[in-house]
Amino acid sequence: MHHLYPKVLSAVLGLLVAYAFYAVVVSPRFNPLRLLAGPPSRGWFKNQLHLVLDPSISPRVHEFYVNKYGRSVRIQGLGPWELRLLTLDPASVAHVLKNTAIYEKPWQSRRLITSLIGCGMLAAEGHVHKRQRRVATPAFSVQNMRALVPVVFNKGRELKDKWMQMADSAPERLAVDVCHWISRATFDVIGHAGFDYNFNAIENESNELFSAYKEMFEVAVSQSHPLRTIFKIYAPFLSSLFSDSTARVVQKSQDTIHRVAGQLIQEKKRKISQGLQEGVPYAGRDLLSLLLKANMATDLPPDQRISDTDILHNINTFMFAGSDTSSLSLTWTLLLLAQNPTVQGRLRAELQAVAPASSETLADLTEDEINSLYAIIANLPYLDNVIRESIRLIPPVHSSIRVATQDDEVPVSSPVRGRNGDVLTKSTITVPKGSFVHVAVEGFNLDKGFWGEDAWEFVPDRWDHLPDTASDLPGLFSNTLTFSAGPRSCIGLRFSMIEIKTFLYILLTNFNFETTADKIMKANVVLTRPYVVGKFKEGSQCPLFVSPLKKIVDPATKQVPSSVL
Repeated sequence: MHHLYPKVLSAVLGLLVAYAFYAVVVSPRFNPLRLLAGPPSRGWFKNQLHLVLDPSISPRVHEFYVNKYGRSVRIQGLGPWELRLLTLDPASVAHVLKNTAIYEKPWQSRRLITSLIGCGMLAAEGHVHKRQRRVATPAFSVQNMRALVPVVFNKGRELKDKWMQMADSAPERLAVDVCHWISRATFDVIGHAGFDYNFNAIENESNELFSAYKEMFEVAVSQSHPLRTIFKIYAPFLSSLFSDSTARVVQKSQDTIHRVAGQLIQEKKRKISQGLQEGVPYAGRDLLSLLLKANMATDLPPDQRISDTDILHNINTFMFAGSDTSSLSLTWTLLLLAQNPTVQGRLRAELQAVAPASSETLADLTEDEINSLYAIIANLPYLDNVIRESIRLIPPVHSSIRVATQDDEVPVSSPVRGRNGDVLTKSTITVPKGSFVHVAVEGFNLDKGFWGEDAWEFVPDRWDHLPDTASDLPGLFSNTLTFSAGPRSCIGLRFSMIEIKTFLYILLTNFNFETTADKIMKANVVLTRPYVVGKFKEGSQCPLFVSPLKKIVDPATKQVPSSVL
């Protein structure tokens, strides 16, 4: 019997070698994507991924590809055996984002997300995602979002007070790392809005749940070695066997989150059940309470409910998506305003025109008065233009990727070129099962063919007279892909807008922002983050001079100069 083992082992190894040869050498030769125009192969272990993923060069790369190869481009993935479709065609990307049953997030992306924050709405697919989204949607209604406005105002005011204290004690002009401080503020907001929990992050960073989330996101996202990430995706058992300091920090953070957030979930469930028994419904308006209420609703069939674990995973998802993306949008907006003082002054004038009487402060306003003030702020046209332009120009999510779960024909609206440069006669692109489709969020947002020759510039007034080519683009928000599109588009759009508009109102009516000598660069580290050139290893940061308006007074007129207003 034993003499058969070598033969069986040889046969298995032979089959593996034959399969690898077929997958690496034979199969790519029959891949329909091979017929598309695209950049030449750069060798076995080189690809075009860095070129299309690095925000410091990707706008130029996308422009070059469109001009040379058209809007449907074949690019090389991790090896010569992996061909991907890079689509900058509106009809194609709308089809891919709409048909979520055919185009899913790759298992590699989902495994990486799940290892960090669990299988919430960012990682779930199919009926699991639909069930989670159905339970979560009521929490994001207009009415429930309106109830969070006073929370956001209070945190904005707290940040303003903290910066005023810092400015008063600073011997010279105050330089603030707005990226760090805005992140602390948005964590506080999502703590209240998500859990009805006070991280108190603006005041200090000692809260154990805040530290757990912050360390998990920063260490795992910014400091994880690429090889470690590959092992975590493709060989998680090896990754867990040979853990490093990063893995240990993530594990410790997850233990804290499961313990503290798990207790919060159980406490909320107890209060909701007690309210039902006593006939007085629990009045909690935070996302966790609303999720649990929707999940415990008597008219929800048992098979549509989600588990406590799913609840925790989705709260983790809201923590990550709700704090990080909003804080980055705000940070980039403040940097753009500092770089464009005329725009900053014009926006400040619009915001100051709707401010309460000078005798009143935000602290004096009732919740109804705050809601009324926000209703006015939310409809300010230039504020809307500035925010649209900022998130168009620097979307926090640089790009996205989908994988075809079956063979598909993708429609196009622009001519498709073949490898030899000739226009193909087919009106669709054949995408075989297992192929990756690269959705260039930033590529669409900055495409000069849609937005005009000034597409790479910060021009808020463009939104008053958009070209038809831009008006016809797909997207959940203002013809951009910043909040994605289709069934998986961002569920927290309203919440994000409340945060961004409220913080801009409070900060710009109290401070002037100017650039420092530091040069800021964009880097795609899960999200598009700011870094100081030459100080990448120090982590994401965006220092700006922050001057209280009360200190910028012209001695002659005793007024703030018009250049600031």
